[in-house]
Amino acid sequence: MSQNKKILFLCTGNSVRSQMAEGLMRFLGGEGWKIQSAGIISSYVHPLAIRAMEEIGIDISGQTSKSMDQFRNEQFDYVVTLCDHAAMVCPNFPGKAKRIHWPFEDPAGVIGTVEERFVVFRRVRDEIKTKIEEFLKSRSS
Repeated sequence: MSQNKKILFLCTGNSVRSQMAEGLMRFLGGEGWKIQSAGIISSYVHPLAIRAMEEIGIDISGQTSKSMDQFRNEQFDYVVTLCDHAAMVCPNFPGKAKRIHWPFEDPAGVIGTVEERFVVFRRVRDEIKTKIEEFLKSRSS
């Protein structure tokens, strides 16, 4: 790839799904990708998201939660919404960004013990990983 492709993962709070997608894309996509994540609003990076990613050897503890507002004037090749709310309110970004919608359950909204909740964080992490692998495979063929 001669020029980096830019991708933005967008979710409601930029605390779990989009943070995991950013970390996974950095790990799986390698060189040639400029990766960002943001939320409709910014919040924090959820500790269980950090723990779920550490389990598979990806450190997202240094990532920060960002608002989509700080990216409104940037051009992206792909804007990937990870929840229905983000898809509904996602602004149009400059340029010809291809919009992709991958709706995932919000692990942060699950009620139960820490371990019961963590099962959902793991599952959603693995679902996002599968989608990113499929996305990358479709771009290389």
